[in-house]
Amino acid sequence: MTAAFLQTSCEGGNLPHQKRRENTPLPFGPARAKLSPGHNRGDVTMQGKVLGFNTNSAEGMISAEDGRRYAFTPADWRHRSPPQSGQRVDFEAQDGRATGIYVTGGGAMTADKNRFVAALLAFFLGTLGLHKFYLGQVRAGIIMLCVAVFGSILFGVPTAIIAVIALIECIIYLATPDEAFERKYVEGHTAWF
Repeated sequence: MTAAFLQTSCEGGNLPHQKRRENTPLPFGPARAKLSPGHNRGDVTMQGKVLGFNTNSAEGMISAEDGRRYAFTPADWRHRSPPQSGQRVDFEAQDGRATGIYVTGGGAMTADKNRFVAALLAFFLGTLGLHKFYLGQVRAGIIMLCVAVFGSILFGVPTAIIAVIALIECIIYLATPDEAFERKYVEGHTAWF
């Protein structure tokens, strides 16, 4: 009976005691999302880990949670940076291949920017904004550098303020987990705090 109810609901049938209008989401959205287009093709959404990517053959391999391995190509990759070993991904398995691959987290420092290096730069050379340049936040780095240089003319007060900001950012970088750091500062390009 539950399967018949689900099938009727997904096909646009009315729910008991409730009329459904067009473009109105069904009350059990996540269940319907799993059954939408991929369900008709036999796709299954799952998670896994990138085992590697060969740039010569332009093909990579994912080890999935079901114990199988799925090949993929750059056309299946939906992330800005190229695939790297150890990245955790969410993908659709279709006919033994991975499609629609999204990164859900990194492995051990899969990003090209390391939070410890950024924290050390912020601690030792933060007044010059070098940690900002390292993270690719050029505008914020130039602001910090200009304030530090021109701040020395104004009795060093602006430079001291920039030093405090850099120290706070150093502490934040050290306290932030790797995945959150990558998401916020590397991929999200968050410039301040």
